Amino acid sequence: MLDVFINLGLGMTVAFTLQNIALCFIGCLIGTLVGVLPGVGPVATIAILLPVTLSLDPTGSLIMLAGIYYGAQYGGSTTAILVNIPGEATAVVTAIDGHKMAQKGQAGLALGLAAIGSFFAGTVATIVIAALGVPMTRMGLLFGPTEYFSLMIMGLVFAVVLAHGSLLKAVSMILAGVLLSCVGADMETGRERMTFGLEMLQDGIEFVVLAMGIFGFGEIFKNLADPEARDVVRSRIGRLWPTLKELKENFPAILRGTFLGSVLGVLPGNGAILGPFASYAVEKRMSKRPQDFGHGAPAAVAGPESANNAGAQTSFIPLLTLGLPPNAVMALMVGAMMIQGIVPGPQVIERNPELFWGLIASMWIGNLMLVIINLPLIGLWVKLLRVPYRLLFPAIVCFCCIGLYSIANDAAQVMMAALFGIIGYALYKLEFEPAPLALGFVLGRLLEEKLRQSLIISGGSPLTFLQSPLSAILLAIAVMALVIAISPSMRRNRDEVFKEA
Repeated sequence: MLDVFINLGLGMTVAFTLQNIALCFIGCLIGTLVGVLPGVGPVATIAILLPVTLSLDPTGSLIMLAGIYYGAQYGGSTTAILVNIPGEATAVVTAIDGHKMAQKGQAGLALGLAAIGSFFAGTVATIVIAALGVPMTRMGLLFGPTEYFSLMIMGLVFAVVLAHGSLLKAVSMILAGVLLSCVGADMETGRERMTFGLEMLQDGIEFVVLAMGIFGFGEIFKNLADPEARDVVRSRIGRLWPTLKELKENFPAILRGTFLGSVLGVLPGNGAILGPFASYAVEKRMSKRPQDFGHGAPAAVAGPESANNAGAQTSFIPLLTLGLPPNAVMALMVGAMMIQGIVPGPQVIERNPELFWGLIASMWIGNLMLVIINLPLIGLWVKLLRVPYRLLFPAIVCFCCIGLYSIANDAAQVMMAALFGIIGYALYKLEFEPAPLALGFVLGRLLEEKLRQSLIISGGSPLTFLQSPLSAILLAIAVMALVIAISPSMRRNRDEVFKEA
């Protein structure tokens, strides 16, 4: 336990530099802003800002991007409570009772409980990450090419199981992402593949271009085509801080939500999304007045918001220790690390301890900043909610184009991103979720590399994946998860859970 605090001390010395504090603040502020404004979202924002990270040091850039991610979780609760528009699937549960509280004149109480629960959950999750970081990294060092291949297969299967909508569509998105990662020169022979003779594809598809197109431009097209109606609460916000009695009544919900979110956030395939849903179900079952749920129950805000923030932060564990991104945002973080020349995985903690522990320590600083940013500025966020999207998107488009052109001073990159934007909008209209595509693309090259290494070591025998006990266990878990997911009863329950998301 002493080692955990020594390592956190190292992280604090890194995070408490003037530059990193400023970048953490900028990330949290941008995250809150994109969380508050429906139709922007952390995935699109991080995709847009990836070119900016080229001018920053690796630690500072990841601190800023992480701040955007968990900052958006805070901001999303503001939108869910005041406007009844969940910008993220994780905010769906908050909107159910949070908006009802706002309509009853208790918007301030709902926002206060959400902020306190999120800060507490974020603090606990930071300690969890610090405690599990070294053991999971040591476990990751036991992984060879065979085990890594099986681990990535398991992660992709979980991404399919936890994706919204049709399982077949999720599988097709994974495969499309893997295929797109193969475009360009073969990693061993150097021969071109799937370039169709186009010069712009000879070096492969840049992850920034794909992400900014699918998530950035695609999101803009979607919001212009289907503008949402914003029913901003007109009544007084009321007091923001709960009384001691209200805090005492809701603290058990915060504790349970923190535990559920911390555990589920570690699961590959975006397990963090299950946290708020699980917390809501647990609180309703344990409540003495379950009939109040759906009509403005404070515990239905405090618990899920705590689970939301805890899950958002513990989802960094598989990324930092095993190099496995559990969701689309973490896939973008992998892209940011690779842009900086850092290979995600168990070697990060040994080769870049300042980055690893500095990022973890910055999460606590960011959570404290978010309480300060969110509650006193609630009046400003309410005014921003009334800004029409048609006034926002031209600036977003300009920023995207400048960032894309700056990558290689090549207009073809902008054109390719625009094409991916059209594809992203088509995927939305056809009800395909693009997040599995991003995961497939990020893991595709690594998946191919580990597959080839495994087969070379085994002399071309595919049985090598079953001869390794750890690899066989991981593949067995993947198969069981897939079998359970396609069972009729599980599919019905899954559809009910994600129906509102």
